[in-house]
Amino acid sequence: MTKQIAVLGTGQMGSGIAGRLLDAGYRVRVYNRTAARAEPLLARGALLSRSPAEAAAGADAVFSMVGDDPASEAMWCGPDGALSAPAKPGRLAIECSTLSHDWVNDLAARARSAGYAYLDCPVTGLPDAAAAGKLVLFLGGSAATIAAAQPFLDTISIGQMHFGDIGAGTAYKLIVNLMGSVQLAAAAEGLAVAERAGLDMTLVARALASGGCGSPQVARNAALMIAGDHTNNIAFSARWRLKDTDYGLRFARKMGLNPGIGAATLNVFQELVDAGFSAQAETKIIDILRK
Repeated sequence: MTKQIAVLGTGQMGSGIAGRLLDAGYRVRVYNRTAARAEPLLARGALLSRSPAEAAAGADAVFSMVGDDPASEAMWCGPDGALSAPAKPGRLAIECSTLSHDWVNDLAARARSAGYAYLDCPVTGLPDAAAAGKLVLFLGGSAATIAAAQPFLDTISIGQMHFGDIGAGTAYKLIVNLMGSVQLAAAAEGLAVAERAGLDMTLVARALASGGCGSPQVARNAALMIAGDHTNNIAFSARWRLKDTDYGLRFARKMGLNPGIGAATLNVFQELVDAGFSAQAETKIIDILRK
């Protein structure tokens, strides 16, 4: 019998995940607050639901890929949230969003009470990786839950790292995203100095990508900052970069640290959003640091 999957949230990343599950032959029901965004999936065979609960009814697994804690809470715990759907033995709750550590632990407890086996499953990879099934998953949960979810996880990913119990996958994701924010801000600041120095900026970007300060984050975004197009083909907006930095900083403080570099980075991205650029690409940060 064909397994039924629900996918809550069909933005760029959620659509990629749903598309991979459809291609693998699963019966996929989708829900998105803006229904029109799910239309390309309907053309591929997905079924549109009117609520998260309707999508989750009868599902063997429910994936969620949304922007932040409030969106996740609405999908799972709202009046028509997925947790209110009639229980099905062995059903899985697979939360792929980048969320705060506190909310993940709270959600996991609520999901267990509703009869779900919960898997903490944040991902790394851009939308094209999601569409190609080339995400890397940071897992937190029991070995038994991971084993039950394995066929679904293999469909959407090329790598999986099991960090420990529920919350451990999110812990790592928040750490690495906070580091990514710092790298992004540092690259923007360095490029602003290089411009003032009159250096060949194309050469600077190439040197940064291959040098000791290089990283995938720097290599990809330095060239985009120099190009200066922050409004087209946006892979990650300033709004979501600010959110990830905030959640990462909160987690570091929860661990008893007071990360000054992270706090300074948060302030710069907050300034970017406050200036009205929340919907533009995160690379717009260079314009704040050029002042």
